[in-house]
Formats: sequence, C-alpha cells, structure tokens
Amino acid sequence: MANITLSVPNEVRKKMKHFSEVKWSEVARKAIIEKIEMMTLAEKLAEKSELTEQDVKEFSKKIKSSAAKRFLE
Repeated sequence: MANITLSVPNEVRKKMKHFSEVKWSEVARKAIIEKIEMMTLAEKLAEKSELTEQDVKEFSKKIKSSAAKRFLE
C-alpha cells in the first residue's frame, strides 16, 4: 500500500487530536475511495449523456452533499 502525506490547518489538527480515538488515516482512505467512485460514476454518466458541463457540476455538488451527509451520520 502506498503512503501519502497531507496538510491540514493547525486548527483542524487540534480538533483531530481532541478525537484521538478516531483512525484518521481510515477516514481519509474512505473519503478518497468514495471520491474516486463518485468521479468514475460522473465520467461514465457524462460519456453517455448530453448533459452540459453546468449540469455535470450541479450533479457533482448533489453527490458530494449526499456523501457528506452519509459520512457525518
């Protein structure tokens, strides 16, 4: 498995430390996988669709919003 390094603002890091029981690498891994799946789906839909670029952007926002709600539950 490959390793990545990411930067977060100091305030975010402080909040992460507060919730030290959370496996933050797993949270990031799941978020990355979910984003890849959403982007792959969006590409497939765009290939078969006559949607405009604006339609695709709006669709992407809706997917992101839905994913965020599921992630926070």
